[in-house]
Amino acid sequence: MQVLQVQLEIRPDPAEVGRARKWARSRLGGLGIAADEPLAETLVLLVSELVTNAVVHTGRPAVLRLSLPGARTVAAPSPTVRVEVTDACSRAPVPRCAGQDATGGRGLALVDCLADRWGWSREGAGKSIWCEVDRCAQTDGSAAVAYGGGPSAYEDFAFEAV
Repeated sequence: MQVLQVQLEIRPDPAEVGRARKWARSRLGGLGIAADEPLAETLVLLVSELVTNAVVHTGRPAVLRLSLPGARTVAAPSPTVRVEVTDACSRAPVPRCAGQDATGGRGLALVDCLADRWGWSREGAGKSIWCEVDRCAQTDGSAAVAYGGGPSAYEDFAFEAV
């Protein structure tokens, strides 16, 4: 199966998060995802969260990849989009339960709620954190869950965006 993949090198600078969002928006069309599809904004948010984690928690360069397996045609859109960030830090990602007044700590909770799957693996001296979104999946209120409106894989933890 053919995989369409684009990537961007990320410097260890918080300004890179905005650059990554802009880059992702510009590349989604090339992967067959229209800017007005709800999926596009979900993917940009996932890019933002994963790149933020890499920049803030590692302080090292990273690589952002967007992958879409299969042929890109309107009649047969590819079923899954993968967002992946690879960095040179081997420390595992740790989901946190952010307090009500916390200004951070919700990134992996958002990823968990908005992506159909996510995970991480060791990559040489570093790691790769990835998430996948099934393009044709029915919406299930995941965005509401991410903002405190329902259960998530974190069971009894509550996440609230303020």
